[in-house]
Amino acid sequence: MMKAAKSSPAHLYVHVPFCRHICYYCDFVHGIYREQSADAWLDALEKEIALRTLPKHLDTIYIGGGTPTSLSPAQLHRLLSLLDGKSPYEYTVEADPGTIDAEKAAMLVDHGVNRVSIGMQSADDGLLKAIGRHHTHADTIEAVSLLQKTGIDNLSLDLLYSLPGQTMEMLKDSVQAACALSPKHISVYSLTIEENTVFGKKGMHALDEDTEADMYEYLRDTLPAYGYHRYETANFAKKGYESRHNLCYWNYRDFLGFSCGASGKEGNVRYDKTRSLSEYLKDPLAAETIELTPEDAMFECIMMNLRKKEGLLLSDFEEMFHVSVFAAFGEKLQALLKEGSLCTDGKRLYCSEHGYDILNSILTELL
Repeated sequence: MMKAAKSSPAHLYVHVPFCRHICYYCDFVHGIYREQSADAWLDALEKEIALRTLPKHLDTIYIGGGTPTSLSPAQLHRLLSLLDGKSPYEYTVEADPGTIDAEKAAMLVDHGVNRVSIGMQSADDGLLKAIGRHHTHADTIEAVSLLQKTGIDNLSLDLLYSLPGQTMEMLKDSVQAACALSPKHISVYSLTIEENTVFGKKGMHALDEDTEADMYEYLRDTLPAYGYHRYETANFAKKGYESRHNLCYWNYRDFLGFSCGASGKEGNVRYDKTRSLSEYLKDPLAAETIELTPEDAMFECIMMNLRKKEGLLLSDFEEMFHVSVFAAFGEKLQALLKEGSLCTDGKRLYCSEHGYDILNSILTELL
């Protein structure tokens, strides 16, 4: 059972646990959309909203999944209506290109949604089919055009790399196709195969480490040439269009997580809502909580902030923990600064270019 919140986070994540189809690589909490199940889930979500404390206004709302746009128009309207009046600065909804139509696009605008994250993944239709996607690149083009005409110009596209059967030429074509659509933001993700996914059960593997590294280096070096600066390890944006919601995670701010499959952090408590839809329907507050020690929280803070190109604001760390990051991490941090993996300008602690590429190793040293 979740404890009462002691803080009022300004950021809200809501997880929609339904998809029209299951992608072969996906390990998020999801199930095949069924109207009756989605109605019951909305009932439970409405109860959770009533039982928990939402601030009068939110800085960001992010509705992810699953596939929020897999809901019927009436259900999507009900979901968005539950969050009306929160006036977020940034309001994002994830969408599958094959599940956006004029009615849903207009509905998003009517409820104040001003940013949509689209699961493009690839521009190669054969590769899309091979990974279990049911949309084509033509669907992505149509979805982008429809949303832009409706008035939502702040669009983010997801791209996957290191997929079975994917070549460097396929990736290059996908990058060119994505940039041709002029999104404001592009997220890139390497394939990770979990054992309970379709790929995992089939014994499929991502590409070899060298090829995966070559693909990431191509993305790292090419997207800036199209005007997308890398502000986080896997995220590129036009200036001023960085994901405000995701930055709350990387800046180690508190955030609320609603629905099964969501996570949240409030004060020194981190929680994971139940992954079971049936359990959530019985108890919308079902969750596992972890009380963070100061040492846990300090490490998580530096871990998340170093994912950003600009790194950790030293004054933020001191404000949170009442100790300097240099005192907290002592000789380990000094050794990384001396070897040049980490740098500081007196205001920030950040990775060098070399350090950014070996971030996991740096975090292992600090841990």
